Amino acid sequence: MEEQIRLAAFQWLKNYCELHGDVIPRSVLADGFVFKQERITLLGPSGIWKPRQFQIIPLSITTILGGPYEDKMTDDGFVTYKYRGTDPNHRDNVGLRFAMETKTPLIYFANISPGKYIANFPAFITQNNPGRLEFTVALDEQNYLLHSENVVNDIVDQSEYYRRKYITSTVQVRLHQQSFRERVIAAYNTKCCLCKINHYELLDAAHIVPDNEEYGHPIIPNGLTLCKIHHAAFDNNIIGITPDYNIKVRTDILEEIDGPMLKHGIQELNNHPIILPSKRKDYPDKERLEWRYDRFRKAG
Repeated sequence: MEEQIRLAAFQWLKNYCELHGDVIPRSVLADGFVFKQERITLLGPSGIWKPRQFQIIPLSITTILGGPYEDKMTDDGFVTYKYRGTDPNHRDNVGLRFAMETKTPLIYFANISPGKYIANFPAFITQNNPGRLEFTVALDEQNYLLHSENVVNDIVDQSEYYRRKYITSTVQVRLHQQSFRERVIAAYNTKCCLCKINHYELLDAAHIVPDNEEYGHPIIPNGLTLCKIHHAAFDNNIIGITPDYNIKVRTDILEEIDGPMLKHGIQELNNHPIILPSKRKDYPDKERLEWRYDRFRKAG
């Protein structure tokens, strides 16, 4: 019965994300879904969550990105997950040891911003480290679950090891990118800072200094909320933003004659101020804007 519920939970999450996107409100996860006339909750007050229908092994584990107990990457590219408390025999820690011994897949929830989560599954407990009061977690592809014989297999060869290592590290990068997006969009009250469009699905968090540069940190003052079109225009130096928060449109674009999208969507922004976050501490960093605006000037 537990295995059926576990697989049903994976399928429910997959279906939800296909319809609504990867970011899931906590209320949805706490409400869960109905399986054979029983409600299955996907997370709860404890970071190691076991619905009432489960005996020993949890259904999910949760981490808070940026929190005091945020999980870390191990030296070999996997994820650490802290024990609950310091007692190795706490029922939650015992449950995760059983998950390790039985190769039972879990859901790994990442809390990327207040009340918002991303689900990653299947997640496997691969090591127990009592001296450090932590477990090691490896993530795998959802397609892995389509082959039931895989669920009880060990990582028996190097290709399996490196595949899970790559997936785990890739997921961690994606989680931090998504966390940056959520925090920046929230700071700008879910509005493009150039055109005010407020449809969440059409908004991106654009880096002022790209993340492959020295000062390209994933912090709100290095971010701008831009709609898809204005993000592309900013990245390609069609639009620039001065350190005084004014919009500049490249000269050749201003002189171009095209349809209403170019005229009203880009050209008419020239010399207008951007919309700033509600909190001054979240304003775009002026030194980073100067660095980016210098690139814009050179492109023009």
